Amino acid sequence: MKVLVTGAAGAIGSTLAERLVREGHEVTALDCFTEYYDVAQKEANADALATAGVTVARIDLAEDDLAPHMRGVEAIFHCAAQPGISASVPFDTYERNNIRATERLLEAARSSDALGHFINIATSSIYGKEANGPETSEPKPASHYGVTKLAAEQLAMALHRDIGFPATSLRLFSVYGERERPDKLYHKLIRAILAGELFPLYEGSREHVRSYTYVGDIVDGFLAVLARRDAVLGEVINIGTDVTHTTGEGIDLVQELMGKEARFDMQPPRPGDQKETAADISKARRLLGYDPRTGLREGLAHEIAWVEAMQR
Repeated sequence: MKVLVTGAAGAIGSTLAERLVREGHEVTALDCFTEYYDVAQKEANADALATAGVTVARIDLAEDDLAPHMRGVEAIFHCAAQPGISASVPFDTYERNNIRATERLLEAARSSDALGHFINIATSSIYGKEANGPETSEPKPASHYGVTKLAAEQLAMALHRDIGFPATSLRLFSVYGERERPDKLYHKLIRAILAGELFPLYEGSREHVRSYTYVGDIVDGFLAVLARRDAVLGEVINIGTDVTHTTGEGIDLVQELMGKEARFDMQPPRPGDQKETAADISKARRLLGYDPRTGLREGLAHEIAWVEAMQR
């Protein structure tokens, strides 16, 4: 199958693209290489894809001509997004990279006669500060990221409702693992410990509850969606683990695995941060046979080894 992956130089997109190639699919990979985080890390991810036989095209979904990249595409995984909940990112950036980019991609996808499945990658931030219910829970996003990702999801689902466009949307929960963005918890913590630097810890965040989900388990869910198209068209599905940990437990586990203590710089609470994510994956289990298997200790050991290898 010919599969297009947007955001293909990111952590999730690059891991997905590699798996698709190993499964025998032909992959078209797109990424904008924005400067939201270190472009060098994305370039390293792209180099790994090149080794697997996939070239990542530098494409801005909000501006560039997308039609040439749609030829023969049978499935699209739309992983590209403006991430994070930082107040330093203006709303216009979220609107451009999450809403406008998705709308343009959907319009281009509609022109592809071969397309059989558009898989939108959404987020538990759509639910708001407490994400612990089923997909029918009322969306209550508390950040520009959550608001614009909900809008992007609804653009895809509106097309499905209107003209039967073959869309599915997956709401992901607290993804971590190899290639994690440098601004995310575990990558930043591991690097701080290795460098002996202060780690910024937001007040009250040790008590936050998370469904920390290993990136390999996330991609397992993606492949199950690809294989069970007819069962999931028009559906919104939570993809994560139903095993939860507090952020404090995760931090303590990193320190234990590394055999070193972190030094903390306490910061005021972060606006828009989620207090609890607890993935209800009963729908994913029923429709996909989804069964995430990687425990937090195992997944963090993989990520620590990856960060240490990057530092050498």
